[in-house]
Amino acid sequence: MMRDEMRTFGYLCPKCGKTVMKTRSRFALEASGAEVDCDCGQTALRADSDGERYRLSVPCGLCGETHLALCTAEQVLDRAAALACPATRQFCCFVGPEGTVERQLQDLAVLAEKERRQEGTEAFLDNVIMYEVLSELKEIASRPGGIACGCGSGRYGMEIRRSAVDLICRDCGAKLRVPAATDRDLDDLCCRMKLVLPGKKPD
Repeated sequence: MMRDEMRTFGYLCPKCGKTVMKTRSRFALEASGAEVDCDCGQTALRADSDGERYRLSVPCGLCGETHLALCTAEQVLDRAAALACPATRQFCCFVGPEGTVERQLQDLAVLAEKERRQEGTEAFLDNVIMYEVLSELKEIASRPGGIACGCGSGRYGMEIRRSAVDLICRDCGAKLRVPAATDRDLDDLCCRMKLVLPGKKPD
């Protein structure tokens, strides 16, 4: 008999501040969804299925609210998925293989801890990371076509936020957010030879 494929859910508890990571079998998810509760007993992630989609209720450790999201069965059962907090635009919930979810949760915990320590005291969540990201963006922009938009434009503006940099196409308004808060954000950017904003060419 084949062992059920296991899927791992992870989030950061907004009440106690600890990471929550628990695994459920694919069979159980298909049958009745899942509830992943924090050991503190104050929060729980819920995933309810109608057979085709999953409705996720996610406690957010970044803004303190509970977010609702719809995911396809494929995203929950077969792929790795990450759900973003609408307020901070940072990922706050992860679904997928255990190792992937564990790594993402570690980064989320670092991000949240930096936010708590730096809130109201610094312009950026991590000054060193932000300056390194800006330097890397300058390097990418210096390459021919290094930063461009899918609409065909090469004109863009830049908005620097507390933990990210937004690249905005001056012609179609498309936006690409570049996270700038953790070492992983910087490592991911350093691997990119060019950046393409998600604009579309006119019909």
